[in-house]
Amino acid sequence: MLHTKCTETLEPYVKITSLSILSPGRPDIVLPLPAEPRGSKEPWFTLKEGSAYQLKFSFTVADNIVSGLRYTNTVWKAGIKVDSTKEMLGTFSPQSEPYTYLTPEETTPSGMFARGSYTAKTKFLDDDRKCYLEMNYTFDIRRDCSSS
Repeated sequence: MLHTKCTETLEPYVKITSLSILSPGRPDIVLPLPAEPRGSKEPWFTLKEGSAYQLKFSFTVADNIVSGLRYTNTVWKAGIKVDSTKEMLGTFSPQSEPYTYLTPEETTPSGMFARGSYTAKTKFLDDDRKCYLEMNYTFDIRRDCSSS
């Protein structure tokens, strides 16, 4: 008779619950998740050139520990890669309250050539390369962000 042990462990479940852009002097930009389908040319948000900003993520972890959760973001302008960010968020245990992570402050590019439309791809992955969220979106950098 063959005996097998059931030692199945649950995979971690990570849900990104909110994504916001914080920039001094303007209201926080809270991006809808899941990303709403938009026209391919319509920007999801607009940033002012030369302005400081930070990204804020909220997420929940259920079922098991998620090891090495990280955020990657790649940005293109006119088909040319202009920025690539990889940010290690850390290892998180399941809990009922959401975790919040704030990225280091960055500054948007400025000048005539920096203005315009950008496309980007964002991913949240763990050490096992399991992807919890992947989004493609467009955004604009303008002289003034009042049109957002």
